[in-house]
Amino acid sequence: VQLVETGGGLVQAGGSLRLSCTASGLDFGNTVMAWFRQFPGKEREFVAVRSWTGDDTFYADSVQGRFTTFRDNAKNTLYLQMNNLKPEDTAVYYCSARRGTSLFTSASEYGVWGQGTQVTVSS
Repeated sequence: VQLVETGGGLVQAGGSLRLSCTASGLDFGNTVMAWFRQFPGKEREFVAVRSWTGDDTFYADSVQGRFTTFRDNAKNTLYLQMNNLKPEDTAVYYCSARRGTSLFTSASEYGVWGQGTQVTVSS
């Protein structure tokens, strides 16, 4: 099982970035995938979660209305579209996966992780 992330970078406040997470080796029919972010010296913080097969999604209050997660089944890729970025969104972003259908928001519930990608938002 492997998750490979791409798409991080530097953007000005108010700008947009799209992160990608390409998965391999997963049972896509029984998988939940989530995005987390980590600030320096802090624990990983929940951002968004969705079921791979369904349309149920859930977002952290801090990103609701600005971030959207969606998938491309043909590419086995999960995306995080981030709009109206703020300096406080600066963090390392991770995608993660777990078996099942429950939309957990705790990092401890996820056993598969991408390598992380840095997002920096300048003011």
